[in-house]
Amino acid sequence: MPNFCAAPNCTRKSTQSDLAFFRFPRDPERCRLWVENCRRADLEAKTSDQLNKHYRLCAKHFDPAMVCKTSPYRTVLKDTAIPTIFDLTSHLKNPHSRHRKRIKELTEEDIRRIKERRLASSIEQLHSKKDIEATEGQDAAEEEIKLSPEEKEFRDYLRSLFEIVFMLGKQNIPLETNVPEGLERDPSNFQALLEYRINAGDEALRRRFEATAVNVEYLSTAQQSQLLDVCEGTVREEVLMEVRESRFFSLVTGDLVEFAGERHLPLFLRFVDQSNTLREEFLDFLPFEGDEASLVERLETQVTDGWGLRMEDCRGQAHVATGTFATKMKAVAVGLMGKYPMAMHTPCSTCALNIHLANSLPFPSVQVVMATLRKIGNFFKQSPSLQAELEKAISVYHQGNYEKATELKEACSSNWTVQHNVFELTVDLLESLLLCMDCIRDNDNVKFPDAMTGDAYSIAETLADFEFIVTLVILKNALSFTRAFGKNLQGEALDVFFAANSLTAVLHSLNEVFDNIEVYHEFWFEEAVNLAGTMEIPVKVPRLFLRKHRSPDTGEIPPETYFKEYVTVPVIRGIIDEVDDIFSQSNLKALKCLSLVPAIMGQMKFNTSEENHADVYRKDLPNPDTLPAELHCWKIKWKHRSKEVRLPSTIHETLQLSDVKFFPNVNCFLKVLTTLPVLMLEDSGSSETSRKRLQTYLSDTPTKHRCKSLAVLHINSHVKHDLDVMVEKYCRLYPEDEPEPEPESEISTVVI
Repeated sequence: MPNFCAAPNCTRKSTQSDLAFFRFPRDPERCRLWVENCRRADLEAKTSDQLNKHYRLCAKHFDPAMVCKTSPYRTVLKDTAIPTIFDLTSHLKNPHSRHRKRIKELTEEDIRRIKERRLASSIEQLHSKKDIEATEGQDAAEEEIKLSPEEKEFRDYLRSLFEIVFMLGKQNIPLETNVPEGLERDPSNFQALLEYRINAGDEALRRRFEATAVNVEYLSTAQQSQLLDVCEGTVREEVLMEVRESRFFSLVTGDLVEFAGERHLPLFLRFVDQSNTLREEFLDFLPFEGDEASLVERLETQVTDGWGLRMEDCRGQAHVATGTFATKMKAVAVGLMGKYPMAMHTPCSTCALNIHLANSLPFPSVQVVMATLRKIGNFFKQSPSLQAELEKAISVYHQGNYEKATELKEACSSNWTVQHNVFELTVDLLESLLLCMDCIRDNDNVKFPDAMTGDAYSIAETLADFEFIVTLVILKNALSFTRAFGKNLQGEALDVFFAANSLTAVLHSLNEVFDNIEVYHEFWFEEAVNLAGTMEIPVKVPRLFLRKHRSPDTGEIPPETYFKEYVTVPVIRGIIDEVDDIFSQSNLKALKCLSLVPAIMGQMKFNTSEENHADVYRKDLPNPDTLPAELHCWKIKWKHRSKEVRLPSTIHETLQLSDVKFFPNVNCFLKVLTTLPVLMLEDSGSSETSRKRLQTYLSDTPTKHRCKSLAVLHINSHVKHDLDVMVEKYCRLYPEDEPEPEPESEISTVVI
């Protein structure tokens, strides 16, 4: 029901404006002042309770200083707010208009009383303002008194250091320079910048530098580490503050990253910020050591003790892993769900479902295919000339079919090794790929360096192996049943909703294949044999299997039987199990609640049943008892909208609506739902995500130059930072200026 403004000559109502509307106060004296300023004679006879219940004033009638926006969807008045801005004359221009809200004519006594009250109010506000200014001035003076000149100078010096450290992190410049032992060492990057700042006129650094004794360390490794820790912690805390405000989040991990010879797990958090925008931010690297149980405990400790979050508020988890680590991360997901059932294990929207399914299969031949595809993807990123060589090979093999050649060239011009149809494309490109690799490793024109020819030789040897070919063909055919399903999962909200409803059909198809595996394998194996024949590759059982199982008592196993038993059957069974695991009943219920998005309701002719699935998040709702009535009102609101109103098609669009705040359960439901990692990250105005920034950092930074703390700063360079906060935190954590002496080999010095 819309709110109408009670002010004279004001026709605003809540359904036509984003303005806040405020009830008349219950306090009788303050309510009397509101009525008096409104000049509505018909309101004077009503009690404050009646006015509070039935009448509102919009924000346009209050001084902006009296209106406080506590969040993007909540606006309140200060306790002393009185409406003072009114239009009391515009009705005079049209004397024949029907004026429902009649304006009271003031007598001389009324005018005198109002002037006296306003004068008293002005004097009171003036005194209050002076008192506040005096108190603030006194506090500032006390703060100045607390800091001695030496302390103030030390803080200025720290501020300069933090500026340098943050700049190094933002530009991805290592603190140290890599110089082989035995050669004369140049100043480190950090030392060089210190000297540059001093020569450029940084007085705080110059005074500190001149006070340092000759041949004494200027800034030790321990102090540099302390500066990095404070910078990293301050930037991370900025992100965590927003996560705590939103409460609910999902945990996402990436593929392993190496720092100083140790493997680390990148950690991301998904959450909806105060502007109702879904974000995925990078937080930290977690050491990847120990068994699954210890990794679960360490991950839980990091989230709770390290970040100050509650795992009970985690609503989803996704782990992007490859190779043998995928099995370990799957066990970690199961361990976390055992402790926190609401932390649903889902695929990640940044990884194609078919690639996720293949990575999760712990079979050597499948992992060889996946590792080779990653190697091929990285290989062609090195130089445009390599891509040109592949296109030339495609033209050779498809010279009689121009359309097919053009289609394949377009398909492989982007990151085709991470697409939904990667296995179909690889089968179509296999002959061209092998020809391309052979040409590169021959290197007749000496166009390619030795490293590239070596990589090409390694890839060609794998492509020319029958085990690779038959495994690739089996993956292509087995995962064809999930390809469209996975593509829809990474589409718009409507596509995801229909995908959730089609899972039963997908599982039915996979089980039908498993029940008739003899027939399907025969066709698939024949396809692999024909492909190998055109490439002149012999059909045989893998050498490693023959060596392990060679025995005079057993005869030779036929290749078709071997690949059915050791590849086709395990692959189909593994795909069915993984789909069952990551699309549990709870996950499907959550995805089906996408019908709360108005466009999906419209597509379904408003014949949806959100309440049947809403119990999955019922405990998270502010008013679960009113959910059925609220869902009914939500549906009616969009069903009977005017023709000019377009139905929002995404969760992001829906959350941006000004009146979604009047549906608190729906608002909360959508916020929790959108944090699930399976849903696509919508463009929120940022040209890149934290995951892309991490990938860029890893590709641009050699392993020996990587620094965990600088990586966190670089990836989060978009996060605002306050140098004064860093200085204050450093002074609190490390009150003593001088650290304990360190061994000479561990000290980075600036020598005078």
